[in-house]
Amino acid sequence: MYYNHMMDGFGMGFPGSFVPLVLALFIWSVFWKGLALWHSARRGEQWWFIAFLFINTIGILEIIYLFIYAKYKLDNLFTKK
Repeated sequence: MYYNHMMDGFGMGFPGSFVPLVLALFIWSVFWKGLALWHSARRGEQWWFIAFLFINTIGILEIIYLFIYAKYKLDNLFTKK
């Protein structure tokens, strides 16, 4: 019987050992995207909001926005001001 080892990852064509990595990257990306979307909406920056909504950079663009452009500190990311 032929066994295709490339179909271990939920039948998506990549090895099952990559599933935790893909899941961790997905959670990382959703976390930073949600945080950046929330802050850009509160600041009324619609172009940043649209960019975050449609461009996926695995959190890189979002982190640049939050810490460099918007100048948030890590302890201020989760407070309502």
